[in-house]
Amino acid sequence: MNFLIRLLVTALAAMLSAYVLPGVTIKDFTTALILALVLAILNLLVKPILIILTLPATILTLGLFLLVINAVIILLASNLVKGFKVDGFFWALIFSLVLTVVSGIMHSIAGGDND
Repeated sequence: MNFLIRLLVTALAAMLSAYVLPGVTIKDFTTALILALVLAILNLLVKPILIILTLPATILTLGLFLLVINAVIILLASNLVKGFKVDGFFWALIFSLVLTVVSGIMHSIAGGDND
């Protein structure tokens, strides 16, 4: 049940973030739900591999390279999900930051448990 709530919150946060950012477009809420699911899968499978492969750069930049990895995940998701478009790396980076902040705020409002 908690996973479904997280998916819904992420989809709503993605819609809100895309509304605010002119370089990101999401066609409809169904696309946002699919995007939330794809992002969950990519964060589960691809992100750990990227973190391990780029560990020296992450250590050298004191963790700031993780922002680049998040942007790459967003760009990969934009290639996989029809109806979700990001205009470039800069917009993917900004979208990942805004999505993280908005979904965190929405999840705390929704009363999700801290697991």
